[in-house]
Amino acid sequence: MHYQLALQQLTDSALPTGAFAHSLGFETYVERGLVHDEESFGVWLAAFISQQLTYSDALAIRFLYEDVPVAELDALLTAQLLPRQLREASTKMGGRLLEIGAEIFPSPDLAEYRNLVGSGRAAGHQPLAFAVVARSLNVPLPEALAAYLFAAVTSLTQNAVRAIPLGQNAGQRILRRAADGVAAAIERISHLTPDDFGAVSPGLEISQMRHERQRARMFMS
Repeated sequence: MHYQLALQQLTDSALPTGAFAHSLGFETYVERGLVHDEESFGVWLAAFISQQLTYSDALAIRFLYEDVPVAELDALLTAQLLPRQLREASTKMGGRLLEIGAEIFPSPDLAEYRNLVGSGRAAGHQPLAFAVVARSLNVPLPEALAAYLFAAVTSLTQNAVRAIPLGQNAGQRILRRAADGVAAAIERISHLTPDDFGAVSPGLEISQMRHERQRARMFMS
C-alpha cells in the first residue's frame, strides 16, 4: 500500500494549511459558556462529526470519488457553507492544500482543479483539494474518509486544548471517543444521497455566523 505514507503526510497536523487558526464555530460555544470542559467539548465534537463533517465535507469527498465533476461540487460547497467565516476557512485551507499538493503530489486532476481556482471558476475548498490528491494517490474511499475526518477531529481537539483550556491527556481521551463517531460517520456516508448534501444543524451554522461578531477571539472562524 504505497499510498499510506503519503496519506499520513497529507493529514499530519504539521502540514501548513492553517488549521490551527480555526475553531469552525466551537469558540462561540466557549464564549457562551456552553463548552467549558472535556465532556462538553466532546458533545460538541460528536455533533460536528455527525452533522457538518458527514453531510458536507465527507459527502463531497465521496461524490468526487464517484466522478461528480469537481467544479460542480465546488459550487455546491460554496452555496452550502452559509457562514462567511466557514467558507473562507474552507477556501484558505483548500488553497494551501492545493499549493502544497502541486509541489509534493502533482497530478493532472490536481492541476485541473488549480486551473479552475486560478481562473475564478472554482473557489478551492479543502475537502475537494484533499479528495483530488487522495484519489490521485489511489487511496481507497473508506481510508480517505477516515483520514480526512480524523485529521479534522485532531485539529479541532488540539485547538480546544489551547482554547478551553484542556489537559493534553483529556485531548487524547476525546480523540479516542471521537474515533467511534468517525467510524459511524463513514458507515452513514455510504448510504446518503445527493438530497442529503448540506443537511447541517442550524445551531452549528448560527454559532459559526455569530463568531465573526464575537467581542474577543482566538481563532479566525
